[in-house]
Amino acid sequence: MRMLRDLDQYELRRLIIYAQGLLVDTDGPRFEPPPEAGSAATPRKRYRQQAVRCGKPGCTRCPHGPYWYAYWREDGRVRTQYVGKELPEGVSP
Repeated sequence: MRMLRDLDQYELRRLIIYAQGLLVDTDGPRFEPPPEAGSAATPRKRYRQQAVRCGKPGCTRCPHGPYWYAYWREDGRVRTQYVGKELPEGVSP
């Protein structure tokens, strides 16, 4: 628990995504209902702003951003995609 308290917001979000991926194949709680068998439903994307650390030693401006990312579940895994500084037209967070 002490290690979790030392994580920044970006690292905590990555930990949550990882834990959700582990829970998908268990009988535990589900975060999103699985698609019905035989349906060709497109995955529902959610958009979220996130600050990003560049990892360069000596960077005095970290974290950078915030940048928009899309999140969705595919084949039992959480996928992410960089969107940019601005959301495309017609997309709501």
